[in-house]
Amino acid sequence: MAGSRRDSTIPPFTPDDPVLAAHLKSVRAFGERLNEPIAVIDRQFNLVYANKPAHDSPDCREIETPAVKCHTAFAGQSDPCPTCPAQQVFDGLDFKQVIEQVPPDATTCGVVETFPLHSADGELACVVQILKPRGTAGRSTAEAGLPKDSDHLGGMIGHSPAMRDLFEMIRLIADSQATVLLQGESGTGKELVARTIHQLSARREKPFVVVDCGTLTETLLESELFGHLKGAFTGAHASKKGLFQEADGGTIFLDEIADTSAHFQAKLLRVLQEGEVKPVGSGRSTKVDVRVISATNKDLQGLIKAKTFREDLYYRLAVLPLALPPLRDRREDIPLLVRHFIEASCLRHRKPLRDVAADAMRALMNAPWPGNIRELEHLIERAVVTTSGPHVTHAHLFGSNPSHTAPAETDLRTVARTAAQQAERIRIEEALRQASGNRSHAARLLKVSRANLYNKLRAYQID
Repeated sequence: MAGSRRDSTIPPFTPDDPVLAAHLKSVRAFGERLNEPIAVIDRQFNLVYANKPAHDSPDCREIETPAVKCHTAFAGQSDPCPTCPAQQVFDGLDFKQVIEQVPPDATTCGVVETFPLHSADGELACVVQILKPRGTAGRSTAEAGLPKDSDHLGGMIGHSPAMRDLFEMIRLIADSQATVLLQGESGTGKELVARTIHQLSARREKPFVVVDCGTLTETLLESELFGHLKGAFTGAHASKKGLFQEADGGTIFLDEIADTSAHFQAKLLRVLQEGEVKPVGSGRSTKVDVRVISATNKDLQGLIKAKTFREDLYYRLAVLPLALPPLRDRREDIPLLVRHFIEASCLRHRKPLRDVAADAMRALMNAPWPGNIRELEHLIERAVVTTSGPHVTHAHLFGSNPSHTAPAETDLRTVARTAAQQAERIRIEEALRQASGNRSHAARLLKVSRANLYNKLRAYQID
């Protein structure tokens, strides 16, 4: 190993922003549990954090300086790597596996994946880098034993960039003990994500307990979660152990957390802070070891401003926030989901396996899906149960009335996004014609990196 290290730690970077500070705390917590080298850098390429495997990497050089640059520590260079994946993220490119952004052998520092860390105002402040493990320099991702691309993770299905990003983040955080906040529209599969995180964690052999906070009154919710003593309230004819105690050693999933009262939020905050529950009617607390995953389809930041959700509880719940994409933003996953739901419904209802007609699939791809995956699943199951024949047709799904055909989105955001994509595609094709097909030349004309251009070519299927 070149250079010397007097100390294998970096002075803690403690930003003023509480959300970013919470993110960094979580990265440090599970970074020390990983065998893979990971590092965090800021916009100036300063090394904010590096775990022990990163320090022990044979390519690692000086790390003891607080303001050391990542390219200095891991590549021995005075300037950033010629093709820097982190720079691509800071430039606004969607964070994806590096093997999709740049050629695998193009990163001198050995980065194979990147993930963004945002501040409370949504600004991209830092990037987490996963580096090649020790002794894997020059080897491919598969050879290094890193996770391969897959259309499935647990019960989740998807191959869109948004889902691949979500899969990788779930793999990264699953074995952490930190709380997770899942945010997404109704029907996006928040409970399935929570269950997948549990199944991939060391707690998988312990209980996974689901609580729908939106369907219980405040008294019942407290009783269900924390337990109660006999006679604590009218109808409490016997003492009852709470779900936090039932889930001891495992995971508890609190769905619709935004629908809870201020009084309950205060009690939940104490559980998260102290790791103990106090049954209703009791003066004694009981220690519990439970990982909390919560979910909401509401804007908690807006609720905090409206004084209906506690800010301190939000930061306790959102140590590891995950945003679930709506189905309209991952349309390339619809054929996969449709085939899965067709097979599952045919098997469940003892029907012969059926195919989907081309016009039906086109309509499914263009539908707005306000109910997201849940709406799609129910539509497919209804068609399988109520019709027959070798194919599921457009009429089976939407009826013979054209007005029942699933409409394409016409909201302003979608129109603007579609127009921008069309304009971008036209400009890329024009640049390629001007460059006589030379992609490097075309990238210079467009004033983007080659990796960025390659990504756009794949996204728009431009040959």
